[in-house]
Amino acid sequence: MAERIDALFINPGDRRQVYQSLGDEFSAIEPPVFAGLFASFLRGKGRSAAILDVPALGITAEEAARIATEDFRATLIVIPVYGFQPSASTQNMGSSGKIARLIKAARPDARILMTGTHPAALPERTMREESVDFVCDREGPWTILKTLEALDAAAGDFSAVPSLWWRNEGRIAAPLAAEPLIRDLDAEMPGIAWDLLPMDKYRAHNWHCFDDIGNRSPYASIHTSLGCPYSCNFCCINAPFGKSSYRMWSPEKVVGEIDYLVERHGIRHIKIVDEMFVLNRAHVLGICDLLEKRGYDLNIWAYARVDTVEEDMLERMRRAGITWLALGIESASEEVRDGASKKLRGADIVSTVRMIQAADINIIGNYIFGLPDDTHEKMQETLDLALELKCEFANLYSAMPYPGSKLYASALAEGMPLPESWHQYSQHAYDCTPLPNAHLSSAEILAFRDQAWNTCFTDPGYLAMVERKFGPAVVEHIGRMVAMPLPRKLTAA
Repeated sequence: MAERIDALFINPGDRRQVYQSLGDEFSAIEPPVFAGLFASFLRGKGRSAAILDVPALGITAEEAARIATEDFRATLIVIPVYGFQPSASTQNMGSSGKIARLIKAARPDARILMTGTHPAALPERTMREESVDFVCDREGPWTILKTLEALDAAAGDFSAVPSLWWRNEGRIAAPLAAEPLIRDLDAEMPGIAWDLLPMDKYRAHNWHCFDDIGNRSPYASIHTSLGCPYSCNFCCINAPFGKSSYRMWSPEKVVGEIDYLVERHGIRHIKIVDEMFVLNRAHVLGICDLLEKRGYDLNIWAYARVDTVEEDMLERMRRAGITWLALGIESASEEVRDGASKKLRGADIVSTVRMIQAADINIIGNYIFGLPDDTHEKMQETLDLALELKCEFANLYSAMPYPGSKLYASALAEGMPLPESWHQYSQHAYDCTPLPNAHLSSAEILAFRDQAWNTCFTDPGYLAMVERKFGPAVVEHIGRMVAMPLPRKLTAA
C-alpha cells in the first residue's frame, strides 16, 4: 500500500546528460541539501515528508515517476531544482520536466510544485512549459507549507499563498505578494533531514580526496549560510531570494550538525555549499574554533574570494579541517573581471594563492572563458595564469547565461542567441552552448575551454607538483580523467 505523506521531495538529475562519461567516476554525488532543509522545515511544523534522490539512487525518470506514484500517496510532490554547483540549476530542468510529465501521465490528480533557482528566475515560463500545478518564485519553505494548507482546505483558491504561481481555471495566476525570507535559520530550518537520505550513496569530488583517492565516501554537504551579498553578472545564486542577501546559521548549530554526521555516519569529507563561506570573520572563526576543540579528522572544502581571505584566519581554518578553498579567479584580465562585476586586483590573485598554499590548504581555482569583454588573447592570458598558479585543481568553465543572472538579462535585451534547450546550459554536456560575445563565437569559446582543460591537466609542472603532494596514484587518476572522451556537437569536425 502506498505511504500517505504530506510532501514528497524529488531531487532530479541525470549525471550522464550533465557530465557525459565523466559522471561515472570523477564527479561527486551530492546530497540534495535544499530538499533536506525543506523536509526539516516541514517536520518542524508537524508535517510528514520523504525524499526521493534520483541521481544518488541511479534511477531513471521513469523509475522515479513509478516510485512517486506507486509507493507514495503525497498531498504535494515538490521538485526542488538546484544544480551540482551553485549557478547550475537550469541544466537539471530536463530531468525535472521529464519526471513531472511522467508523474502526471501516471497520476493526473497528483499535485506538483517546482521550486529552486531556475523556476524562481523564470516562474511564468516554467508554468507554461512544465507539467506542474505550482511554481514558487522565492526560497520555498513557507510557500510549500502554505500550499499544503490550501490543499488541505480543498478550496481550490491559492491566491493567498505568497510567492506561489498557480493555475486558475486554466490561466496562470501570479502571486499577489512575496514571501519574506526566513530570518531565524536555526529555529526554522535546523539542519538537513539526513534520515530521509540514502547516506551510503554519496561520494566526494575526485580532487577533494586527492589525499586518499580511493576513499571518497561517506560524504556530506551542508549550508552554514544562504545567499551572497555580491552581484557578479554570471551568477544566478540569489534568484530564489529576490535580492542579494546573506543569512547565517549559528556556529553552534553548524557544528552540531557536523557532530551528527561524524558520530552517526562516520563522515570525514564535507562540502560547505555556501556560495561564499569565507566572508563573515566571526562566523567562520566561530565554526573553526568549535571544530578544532572536537579534534575531528575532517576534510572540508568551501568557497572563498581572493579579497575575503585573511592570512591570520588560515591557520585556524586548517586546524579545523578545512583543507580546500575554491577561489573564483575567473579571468586574468582586470577589464574582463570588472565587466563581470568581479573586481579583484591582479597582483592579489597570485599572492593570495601562495598565502593559502603556505598554510597547507589546497586550492581549486575557478576560471571562466568567454565573458562579455573576453577575446582570444585575454582567454590565453587566463590560461597562462592558471598554468602559473598551479592550483591543486582547476574548474574551467565557459561563460553561460544562466536564467536569473545579469548575463541572461543582458543577452535577452541585446538579442543574443541563447541555448535552445535547458540541458545545453550544462558545462560538460555533448551539446553545451556557451554565450557568444562581441569577439568570440560559442564554438570558439567552447573549443578554447576544452583545449585549456587538456593543457592544464597534462602540464608537466602541474603533474610534478601533484606527484610531490599527493603521490603517483593521483597522477594516474588525472591521466585517466583527461583521457576520458568529451565529445561536443558544437566543435565536432
